[in-house]
Amino acid sequence: MTKKAVMVFSGGQDSTTCLIQALGQYDEVHCITFDYGQRHVAEVEVAQKLAKQLGATVHKVMDVSLLNELAISSLTRDNIPVPTVNSSGESLPSTFVPGRNILFLTLAAIYAYQVKAESVITGVCETDFSGYPDCRDDFVKALNTALELGMDYKLRLDTPLMWLNKAETWALADYHQQLDLVQHQTLTCYNGIIGTGCGNCDACNLRARGLNEYLQDKAGVMSSLKQKLQLS
Repeated sequence: MTKKAVMVFSGGQDSTTCLIQALGQYDEVHCITFDYGQRHVAEVEVAQKLAKQLGATVHKVMDVSLLNELAISSLTRDNIPVPTVNSSGESLPSTFVPGRNILFLTLAAIYAYQVKAESVITGVCETDFSGYPDCRDDFVKALNTALELGMDYKLRLDTPLMWLNKAETWALADYHQQLDLVQHQTLTCYNGIIGTGCGNCDACNLRARGLNEYLQDKAGVMSSLKQKLQLS
């Protein structure tokens, strides 16, 4: 039986690392990129390029511009500045897009139902994140239950990075011999700058700090990664 997965794919560090790993685990990996009128529109182009380059079975770009109308965020409104690393003290940063992962995972699950995929993969992470409530493990588990009940379909929302810190995520890319690609070709920056990014937003800070931690202790971080994911 053909093993199929659906990947929520943004072309960022996390989802690209997940895609690299999934391509070795599944016979088919269907990538879905959501165009919601995000501030960094280059995200869609980067995702298209990487999905083709890495060999995804299918890559679809879905128009969900309604989210832009409903969700007010610095990632959906040009007049709301992207906070710098040291400027944001609120519990939820302005980069939080309310309902984004609820919508994305639900639509990806519907697609998975149609193509008979066994899992939907997302790169959300609770260990090293920006305080977004829809990146937490309890949220993913609750939505997973709701989707299975609502569609009467056995489906797993897979979160390979959930308990990894950013250094371990870099190690995972290196484990699959794609550190250079993830470092230089992915788009994580909230200001839409590919690779190392603007260096001034929270996403760039997390990314750079994790890379530095990995490069300073490759053996230790790799050992921790292998233990967590039971890699050989």
